[in-house]
Amino acid sequence: MLKKYLNHCYSQADNLNKQNIRKYAKRISGGNILDIGCNQGEWTLKLKEVTNATETWGIEINSAPAMQGREKGLKVVQQDLDHPWQVPESFFDLIHGNQVIEHVRDVDRLAQEAYKALRPGGRLIISTENGSSWHNVFASIMGWQMFSLTNMSSFGLGIGNPLALHRNDGTLPLTSWTHKVIFNYLGLVEFFKLHGFESIEINGAGYHPLPAIFGRVDVRHAHFITLTALRPRE
Repeated sequence: MLKKYLNHCYSQADNLNKQNIRKYAKRISGGNILDIGCNQGEWTLKLKEVTNATETWGIEINSAPAMQGREKGLKVVQQDLDHPWQVPESFFDLIHGNQVIEHVRDVDRLAQEAYKALRPGGRLIISTENGSSWHNVFASIMGWQMFSLTNMSSFGLGIGNPLALHRNDGTLPLTSWTHKVIFNYLGLVEFFKLHGFESIEINGAGYHPLPAIFGRVDVRHAHFITLTALRPRE
């Protein structure tokens, strides 16, 4: 029953997080958008609708979902985000990544490449799990692996946390799905300031075991934190 309730909490947090992303994405009207870690492109198409984008691009590391994204009419580049991005520079009005930065080994590369690919005045939206969420704090106090880092190995799920949702569910099918870096609220803000972004805002979603909306009130301890920032105009 507990895991069923935690699954419900996660689902509610995920839905609210996507609402937060839409809110920020609506600040863009028309232009070109890039979804990093676009998978098969379903969410990318929703962003296209929200922004009324002229061109919609994606980057995806795995070949099968990259192909499926292209079949949906997206311009998908298949590559690893840890390498130089094979996309135009100073071209995009919006670059978005939902639950992607935690899977990337070289987060400096991600920030630098996003800055280069955005046009001056372009908007970045990055959403990720929060190391300071109350459920992660609780797990750390207990001496457990924090929930957001229980999939650090592709050989097993839910390692080090008895309440992890996917504990003992087998292995990860792809090593790219493991989590490498988990940000906290202030770390996410200062990291993107360090890389030259400005006008930073953050919203939250999820507040286990309370309703997800509390994450908007106490953003620093929300499950998901979503950052939006601008590349300065030159």
